[in-house]
Amino acid sequence: ADKSRLEPYLDSINFEEADIADAKKMEEVFSEENPDFVVNFAAESHVDRSIKSGKPFMRSNVEGAYTLMDIAKENEIEKFIQISTDEVYGSREEGKFTEEDPLDPSSPYSASKASADMVANSFKVTHNLPVIIVRPTNNFGPNQHPEKLIPKFISRAKEGKRLPVYGDGTNVRDWLYVKDNCRAIDLLLREGETGEIYNVGANQFKQNIEVTRKILELVGADEDLIEFVEDRKGHDQRYAVDSSKIRELGWEPKVSFEDGLKKILRNKS
Repeated sequence: ADKSRLEPYLDSINFEEADIADAKKMEEVFSEENPDFVVNFAAESHVDRSIKSGKPFMRSNVEGAYTLMDIAKENEIEKFIQISTDEVYGSREEGKFTEEDPLDPSSPYSASKASADMVANSFKVTHNLPVIIVRPTNNFGPNQHPEKLIPKFISRAKEGKRLPVYGDGTNVRDWLYVKDNCRAIDLLLREGETGEIYNVGANQFKQNIEVTRKILELVGADEDLIEFVEDRKGHDQRYAVDSSKIRELGWEPKVSFEDGLKKILRNKS
């Protein structure tokens, strides 16, 4: 694990590096910390890697989530926030998914996250665990893992390397700046209703080719670096969620897509 991003905070937090599917270790952490809230961000999240090997995704995203919830139900937890993804709904050509829409995951990654959502629902119904499921759109921001599209393309553009764009580049994603997502989660910790699901979207829909061209423009690199490659297996065409529910609580995104990219390039949050 890369702990360098936590270094400014290590003196003010209790940090434990552990496998969330390790029940014995998680029981120790719960016993030591006695948390009021649990927010489960922990996950394998890179779709390409899930296609090559889905097993680690099932362990972390399903077994790990189950382990946390199973232990949390024995503790006096005020809220358990399960971080999900818009990908659990699958793809749609137009319109937006609401929280009531059925799940239709396409990749081992999104299937593992959908499974965790079902586990969370079962703990809500059977054990009265105060669960809230949060389904954000594509996050981006400073210090993101270099395997993700935006940091990968920024790095390659700066180095003059080819930027491999899947298919024809028309796949659409909604880009949500990471601090806007964190503000949404903080709001739900304080004001979200347990047992509910909340979509979190920025309404900043961009084709992958648009994202690529904007990165090249801001870096000052030539579009000749764009290289169209064979499409990813099961590549969803378009993700789109209706986030009216959380917006009714007063949340809305503050950082535009272009401003977010500029923050990344300046390495400021």
